[in-house]
Amino acid sequence: DFNMIDSFHLEAYNERTINYNRDVEAFPVLRRIIEKITGERSFYKSPTDMGVNRAGFGIVDDDAVRGAAIREVIRRYFRYACEYAIGFADRETVQRVELLLEDLNAKPEDRIVVNPARQAGLEAERKGKGNEGIYCGAAIELADGSIITGKNSPLMHAASALVLNAVKHLAKIPDAMHLLPPNIMESISHFKKDVLKGKMVSLDLEETLIALSISATVNPAAQMAAEKLKELSGCEVHITHIPTPGDEAGLRKLGVNLTSDPEFATKCLFGR
Repeated sequence: DFNMIDSFHLEAYNERTINYNRDVEAFPVLRRIIEKITGERSFYKSPTDMGVNRAGFGIVDDDAVRGAAIREVIRRYFRYACEYAIGFADRETVQRVELLLEDLNAKPEDRIVVNPARQAGLEAERKGKGNEGIYCGAAIELADGSIITGKNSPLMHAASALVLNAVKHLAKIPDAMHLLPPNIMESISHFKKDVLKGKMVSLDLEETLIALSISATVNPAAQMAAEKLKELSGCEVHITHIPTPGDEAGLRKLGVNLTSDPEFATKCLFGR
């Protein structure tokens, strides 16, 4: 690779610009492809017109772009902090993001769902809830701006409670109404403990979604709630503890933007 004068740009604009030789050489091919796709003459007159130097011209709302960038840096901070906690990243990686946040005059708590999730965890601890001494909170920001929270319990994980609470809110189902019949919950817990010999019987999100789909066959309220799951796509979610594989997979399939604090949700890191 080497730099050279963009002859196409010089011919079109009478301006001397520098580009990579491979970009200049490939431009005629790219131009023909564009013209075949659009059926019109290419709106790009040179490879320089197609370069990353043009990206800034696509920004029509600088404040919106800056805000989105800061939100992404915060999400990356939580990601790297969790990867450091589980040994996938080093401390230097986390420190670099912390310095970047400092330069941006931002902090992790600027993410709108972080404090509600932490407050939910503290509330669970104050009320003596949680599961085996672990008090996990979760929060989601819905499309209408509502903040919904969930807490862990001996029956289900915080992510499971969060999603059920969120779809209840969207479907306007009273909070006191149960979406999952006790017999289904008991059956799954029995299967996990007595058949699979698992140490944790509370339902993760994937298990909860399966239970909800079963309940929907006989419970109209559960059917209404299940139909609202697709409205969670694109929502922001934060959990105070690193999600289990079942929680993470369930949230990923729902299409939410997930972050979590770098805390483990169990005292038994090597058990099932």
